[in-house]
Amino acid sequence: MLSQWIITRLEKAVSRMLEEMELSQSLAAPIKVRVEQPASLEHGDYSTNLAMQLARVLRLRPMQIAEQIRNKLEQRDQADDLIANIEVIPPGFINLFIHWPRWAQRTFTLPEASGDKIVVEHTSINPNKSAHIGHLRNSCIGDTLVRLLRRNGCRVEVHNYIDDLGNQLADTVVGILNTSYTMEYDRFGDYCWDLYSSINKEYEVNPKLLEQRAGVLHALEEGNTNVSWIGLLVAERIVREHIEEMKSFGIEYDLLVWESSLVREGFWSSAFRLLQQTSVFYQETKGKLAGCWVLRSSPSEAVNNRENTGEELEEPGEVRDREHSLDKVLIRSNGILTYTAKDIAYHLWKYGLLDKDFSYKRFEGSLWTTDSNGDYKEYGKADRVINVIDRRQEYPQAVVKQALQELGYAQQAEKLNHVSYGVVSLSPAAAAELGVDISAGKTSYAMSGRQGIGIKISTLLDMMETVIENKRSDKSGLSSRIIAAAAIRYYLLRFGLQTEVVFDLQQATEISGNTGVYLLYSYARAGSLLNKAGKEAAKAEADIALQVPMSCGEMEKAEYVLIRHLSIWLDVLHTAGKELTPHSICTYAHELATAFNNFYAACPILKADSERRPFRIWLTAKFKETLGDALQVLGLPTPERM
Repeated sequence: MLSQWIITRLEKAVSRMLEEMELSQSLAAPIKVRVEQPASLEHGDYSTNLAMQLARVLRLRPMQIAEQIRNKLEQRDQADDLIANIEVIPPGFINLFIHWPRWAQRTFTLPEASGDKIVVEHTSINPNKSAHIGHLRNSCIGDTLVRLLRRNGCRVEVHNYIDDLGNQLADTVVGILNTSYTMEYDRFGDYCWDLYSSINKEYEVNPKLLEQRAGVLHALEEGNTNVSWIGLLVAERIVREHIEEMKSFGIEYDLLVWESSLVREGFWSSAFRLLQQTSVFYQETKGKLAGCWVLRSSPSEAVNNRENTGEELEEPGEVRDREHSLDKVLIRSNGILTYTAKDIAYHLWKYGLLDKDFSYKRFEGSLWTTDSNGDYKEYGKADRVINVIDRRQEYPQAVVKQALQELGYAQQAEKLNHVSYGVVSLSPAAAAELGVDISAGKTSYAMSGRQGIGIKISTLLDMMETVIENKRSDKSGLSSRIIAAAAIRYYLLRFGLQTEVVFDLQQATEISGNTGVYLLYSYARAGSLLNKAGKEAAKAEADIALQVPMSCGEMEKAEYVLIRHLSIWLDVLHTAGKELTPHSICTYAHELATAFNNFYAACPILKADSERRPFRIWLTAKFKETLGDALQVLGLPTPERM
């Protein structure tokens, strides 16, 4: 990476300077060298305030220190140096200008990955109805993280956890047993969407049905009954629909882990025995929680999570259950396990900390699933775990981490990462289109499966496909449906993780501006130019050392902006993988595409003079290669034509 190369040179320069000044022992702690790309092009390609940091420690003038660092940098053998020029400006900034022909010849690589195995869990939708756009945001974030980590050289295993013992599936089963629909549906999940909403409304006028739900929950957990078989058939059919739907967006998994496997095959029993050996897991004997098995919260968690107490919320695929206590209930007084209890057992297995393992069978293609009658496969045994779950899950995730710590697995708890993100809600216009009362004048309206309020993924994909099909004049490239899926995926990825996405149909179906369609068109435009250049493109690549202008002063501004942005790709890639921020790849890709299109508009490429043409063709090829890399990380296609 270019920035790391510069940082290493600066560190060595400072070390030599301090040795000559006999001050190498005067620093209590090493100075953290940081570089950044200045916003103003005239301030160089990279800049550092290192001299000002050292001035506070060495009690010397920043300008004096900066000059000495520059001298040390300039003493190096220039034949292999990527720094063409160094400026020192008050009050002590060091501005570095890149020798672009040498940069173009150099092959940079990402830092070598640790070799640790990472298990990423994402999607984890309740298997009780069709998926909606809130679920899709989770899946897009999770899948992009997987691609990002793999691009950084990591070993990644992808899990999709299926909650086939929860309230939501029980509601759907109760609905099947007590409700009748005669409307036609294209998919079983769509039928269950209406059924789920209907039965939740029926609970309000017929509370006895809630007693039936409790019985269904027991039956699902125990298995081998008529009701449990109905639940299994419903769950498996809907999971297959979910998986097929996710394929449209390039989202795939390695393993399905069924909650029923955790319970029926004794994984929770093993976890229960381990927890019993701690001082914080006990059975309550009085009060509202009498008979419940509880994990006592630490004092800090109790203070930080008061707002997380309250009734169990819907959609455990997004919102895992909470109890009426600052101490976390793992087994209710009626013997039913909470979601968090099963999650603790699941994470102990993820890290290979239980004396049990699943057996597996092929679900479809390369996707495997836990199954009591399957074969042995090497899954789990992670060194690090990443869970993509919305920010309302911070408390339950903290409980899982606490359980690991209490069991003596501090290292595993430290390497349990919750990638939190803001939920998807509806704009007033989108809510009104779905028949929601918006008279309250809110800026956004929550989706609710129980009320049947939400936009199904299939509905949105059909709508976006129609918008794109109607706006296309040339339909010989990618299909409108592939473009539509890419546009939706990018829309859900480009927001910062903690941003609540207020979903607006008009905004979501735009195909200009900061959109996936804009990126695809930019990539295809570069490909078209290179195809027209033919053999010249390959020659420009081969002779690049002779074609790239040495300094920014010899380039057009649009050329300089583009090559400068191309040079930071690996830095962006590495940082995004380290910080788990997929949206930063979107930001980079959009800025890169904008820089290329500005270059395309300002600088003739194929019609440039013979002196400039090879460089501009090479710059186009470098852009196509870099944007293509970014598109693959984002899970978007790389079309030769649109």
